[in-house]
Amino acid sequence: MSGPDVITSLQNPQVKHLVKLRARRDREAHGVILVEGGREIARALQAGLNPQAVFSCPALHSPDAAATAASLGGVTELSRPAFEKVSVRENPDGLLAVFPTPPPVLPEPGADAVVVLLHGLEKPGNVGAILRTADAAGAHAVIVLGRGADPYSPNVIRASQGSVFRVPVAALPEDAALEWLRAHGFRTVACTPDAPRTYWDADLTGRVALLFGTEHEGLPESWRQTDQAVSIPMHAAGSADSLNVATAAALVLYECRRQAR
Repeated sequence: MSGPDVITSLQNPQVKHLVKLRARRDREAHGVILVEGGREIARALQAGLNPQAVFSCPALHSPDAAATAASLGGVTELSRPAFEKVSVRENPDGLLAVFPTPPPVLPEPGADAVVVLLHGLEKPGNVGAILRTADAAGAHAVIVLGRGADPYSPNVIRASQGSVFRVPVAALPEDAALEWLRAHGFRTVACTPDAPRTYWDADLTGRVALLFGTEHEGLPESWRQTDQAVSIPMHAAGSADSLNVATAAALVLYECRRQAR
C-alpha cells in the first residue's frame, strides 16, 4: 500500500499541473521545462540547474533514476498510476523534475568554433540527435531559428540523452541569430543537397556556422545566400537523393572536427 504522503489521485492539482506542462505553451507561460529520466536529470544538475520540484515513483526506478533520486531532497512521491499519468514516456523510469527554463546564453566563441543552426525542424528526434552529436563533436552551440521544435521539450531532451544541457542552446529569431553570427565573424555554410561542392572539398576551418533545414523543404532561399553551400554526395547507383538531417549534421560536424585537427 502507498504511504500517507504518496500522491495517488489522478485528480491531484500537482498531477494535473504536470500533465499541462507537457504542452509547450504551458511550459513557456510558467517559464519552466519538464525533464524526465534519471540520466537526463543528472545531466541537468551537472549543468548547474536547480529543480523547482522533483517527482518520484520508486516502483518504476531504473538504477540511474534511483541513484539520482537518492541525491536529491524534497522529492514528492507519486503512485505508479499517477506517475504514468504525468510521464511522456512509454516505459518511464520513475523520476521527473521541473526546472526553470535555461536562459539562451551564447558564450564567446573560440577561433575554431562551430555553430549549428536549425531552420524549421519540428521532429524532436532529429533535434535531439543533432544536439547529442553537437555535444560529442565539440560544437560551440546549437541555435534553433524561429519557432522550430522546442529544444527543451521532454522528447528533445530524451532524444539528446541530456546533451541539451551540455552544449549551449538558444532559440532565436532569425535576424537576431544572423546579427550574432556577423558580430562574431562566422562564415555561414548552407548544407543543401543541390550544392555543387561536397562537404569534403569545402574549407570548414575557423568560425563556421552550419545551416540545416527540413528534409522536405530544405533551407529557404534567404538562408541559401551564404558564404558557401555544401552537399553530401549520393552514390550514383542508389535511389536515395538525401539523408536524414541528423545524419547529415553528424557527417558535416565531424568533417569540421577533422579539418580543425
